[in-house]
Order: sequence, then structure tokens, then C-alpha cells
Amino acid sequence: MEDPDPKAKLRDVPHQPGVYLMKDRFGSVIYVGKAKSLRKRLSSYFSPSRRRMADVKTRALIKSIWDFDYHVVRNEPESLLLEGKLIKDYRPKYNVSFRDDKRFLLLKVHLDDPFPRFQFSRVRKEDGARYFGPFAHSGALRSAISWMNRQFGLRTCRPLAPGENDYRHCNADIIRNCSAPCIGRISPEDYRARVEQACDFLSGKSGEMLEALEAEMRQAAAALDFERAAGLRDLLADLRETTTPARQFQRGRGVPKAGANIDPLADLAELREILQLSRPPVVMECFDISNISDNHCVASMVRFRSGSPDSANYRRYRIKTVTGQDDFASMAEVVRRRYARILLEAREQTGSDLSETQLSPLEAMRRLEQEVEAREAQGVENSGKKRKPFVRLPDLVIVDGGKGQLSSACRELQRLGLQDLPIIGLAKKREEIFRPGDPDPIVLSHDQGALKLLQRIRDEAHRWANGYNGLLMKRRITESLLDDCPGVSARRKAALLKHFGSVAKLRKAAVEEIAAIEGVGRVLAEGIVRFLETRG
Repeated sequence: MEDPDPKAKLRDVPHQPGVYLMKDRFGSVIYVGKAKSLRKRLSSYFSPSRRRMADVKTRALIKSIWDFDYHVVRNEPESLLLEGKLIKDYRPKYNVSFRDDKRFLLLKVHLDDPFPRFQFSRVRKEDGARYFGPFAHSGALRSAISWMNRQFGLRTCRPLAPGENDYRHCNADIIRNCSAPCIGRISPEDYRARVEQACDFLSGKSGEMLEALEAEMRQAAAALDFERAAGLRDLLADLRETTTPARQFQRGRGVPKAGANIDPLADLAELREILQLSRPPVVMECFDISNISDNHCVASMVRFRSGSPDSANYRRYRIKTVTGQDDFASMAEVVRRRYARILLEAREQTGSDLSETQLSPLEAMRRLEQEVEAREAQGVENSGKKRKPFVRLPDLVIVDGGKGQLSSACRELQRLGLQDLPIIGLAKKREEIFRPGDPDPIVLSHDQGALKLLQRIRDEAHRWANGYNGLLMKRRITESLLDDCPGVSARRKAALLKHFGSVAKLRKAAVEEIAAIEGVGRVLAEGIVRFLETRG
């Protein structure tokens, strides 16, 4: 096969908007970009002046380009949507934006609600709602929706079925921004008709309204009211940006040559061959450490079964034995706790010590798995007291990190007698796969299904750990300073905060006023004052 000639290939590239994919000599996608003119943008990469004037990163990219592909789209918003999708699919090493799990904004409305309202979302769910988007420009979308809600008199309040009590705290009706269906100012049928008109507007049936706004803009300009004309001009641009139909790009559909549909079983077979495993990695468990501060070091364990998330078996851990930020020691702790618990539960369920058999703990667990699977296949139920479900060991353990995290995890598995349990480390920077006893990592192409499977479980573990860390941080923020005050129970804390409203107001209160609270007394009140003084 002849080597590709990118410069000769440029002659067939059209002067149209689109997305391009740069590839290296191994066929891996190393960069994804968008352009208003594909021919002009791609030509710039192969011009001598670009090589001389570019920064170090761009020169390295240009030097690595071996071939390219491109996809033509209809307009710039479509190119932005397709670019984001392809970057998430391929995770090219020269791209920075769109590599996270953040998605473009969607707009949804539950038409079955008593008084439907439009809400922003980033995930399309099977919840019976009608979705619009995704929208490439969130600023234009928010501006357009704000105008649309005022134009059609749609509610923006949060209650599912607002009533008179909610209306008392709302000013939208007073300033003519809402038709107030909550108090019967408009019938539910008329309000629903307005929602349907708004849906038609978002679907692109907005010609008459846009023409009226454009005429209003011209009148304002003719009357020398340039500030209003400029505001209407910007609003028109946002509305056109929002109501212009754009194609939805999904994996394996609508985008030629952008990668096949996800096939978990094929990815598992490929991963087994690459790692030379004795059995398919049907059950995989991945660990990740999340450090935001010394006070909130947590870990996550996510389990995939047959290449898909098994969310019922996800686990979260607070790191207990490690002081400060030490990823290696934290990884050792969580691996030790996870598999020591599995061995302990197996010993309790079987009533025998796995170490007393001639089999290794791993071999004994595999035999137990076969027995449990045989009983389940025959429909045999345990008699007597209900037991915990049997938790099998995974076929592959994955730790998020390089040689350090992998070595820490391997030491703990060896102490548990599970040194033969397959385990790898996945280093995020270059997506290198490390194996015990092998100094050289395995580097896979970014379009291989095996690597994409590993990335999916690693990213899921990362999401699960960060979510737990965020939850703990949120709880800590909501905790009161009074939680550390000697003698102040939860009941007394609630009474103090109910009376004074906040710790700041409590600081200003006199001892007599604090002592008057039921259950406090003067001695405790004096202690509270001294405590708050020491806490600044």
C-alpha cells in the first residue's frame, strides 16, 4: 500500500464548513478541529510559513501528521457539535477542549405536567419529556429562552404545580413576564396552547416573529434609538442561532468514518488477547483516588459486567489510614479493604477458612463461584436465614495510575494471597497500560475498542470518586461551627440557630439572651461565648 499524500489530497477538499481529523503514521487520530473553510484551514498546516511561525506544540502536531479525514457540515454550529463529539470519541492527544464529560446544553419540557415549563439539561433521558437541541452556543440559548418565556408568558418558577402560596412570592406576573396560570388568570388549556406555540418556535417555525423583530429594529434605528436597535440586533442573532435546525451527531450514526458502534463483547475479546488473559474479563473493577484536600481523600470502585456498568455494585470509600495526600498509600488501603472484605464474606458464607485448603485463595474463590453459578442455574435456593449475595472476584482489576499505584495495589493482593489475580494500571497522560513485572507499557491506538473500554471504566471511576468528594465537601460546608462546641447537642444547636438565625448573630448576643434559650442555661451560655471568641 502506498503512503498517503496529504498535499495531493487537499485538491479534493471543498471550501465548505466542516470538521477535520489529523492522523499519525499508525492511523491514530491525534487532533480534531473545525473550520469555516476546510480547504483553507487544512492547506495552512502544510505551508512552510506555518511550520516556521507556529509554537512548539503546533510544530509537533504538524510533524506527526501522516494523513487526514474530513466531514462536511451545513453550518458552523453543526461543526462545533460534531467537533465535540469526535473529540470525546477519539480523545486526541493534541486536543485540550471537550476532553471532559461535559455536554452541550439541551432544552426539555414535560408536556404532561400541569403547567409545563422549559428547563435546561445536559443529558437526554427516557423520561417522557420533549427535548430540543443540543445547542452549540449556551449564551445565545439562554438569551433566546429568556425572551421566549416573556413573549409567550411562560412560567419559570420551580414548583411542579404552583398555587396561590407560590404566587405570593413571585413578581413575574406583576412585570408582565408570566401569564399566571397558577391563580387561574389563564386557563390550563390556553397555557398549554402557549407552550405548544413555543415548541413550534424552537422547531424553526419562527419566521413571522423574527420578521416582526427585524422590522422593530429598523424602526428603532430610523428613530435614532440606536441602543434599542443594537439590543434587538443581538436578540435576533441569538434567536436565529437557537432556532436554526442542527443535526444531532450520535456515535455510529450520521457521521461517516467516525467510528463504529460500541460492541462490548468485541472489546472484551480484544482486551483479553492484548493482555493475554486466561479467561475473558467479564467482570472488571476499577479504582480511583480523589484528593481535594487533606480532609477529604476518598476512593471509588466501579464494576463493569460484560463491558457495561454494573452500578448496583459501585462502592465509595473514605481513606482512613493515610495522612495527607498520598495516592500510593491510599490505593493500597482501598484495594486491601475491598478484597479482604470479599474473602471474609466468602469465609462466613461457606463456614470454612480458604487458607486451610490446598488451593490458593484465588483458586478457592473461583471454585466457589462455579458452585454458586451451578446452584443458581438449577434454581436451588438457600434454606433458613437469608444470606448476603455472593460477591465474586473480578476477572481483571484496573487502577487509575502508573507504576506507583500498580505496585501498591499488587503488594496488597500478594498479602491477601491474590497475587495471581490479573491487574493493570492505566496511566491517564498517554493512556499507557502497565502490567506487573513488565517495565515497558502497552500503548494502544486510540481507535481500538479495547482502549475505549478501559477509558470508559476509568472515566466512570473518576466520575464516581469526584461525585463522592463533592458530596462530602458539601456536607462539610453545611455543618455548623457549633458542631465542635462542647456541650452543644444537635437539639440545642437547632434551638440556637432557630432563635438567632445564624452563628454570626449568635456571636453578638449577650450571655443572658443565650441562657434564656430552652435547654441551654447560663453555664453553657458562657461556654458558648468563650468558644465563639476563640474561633474568631
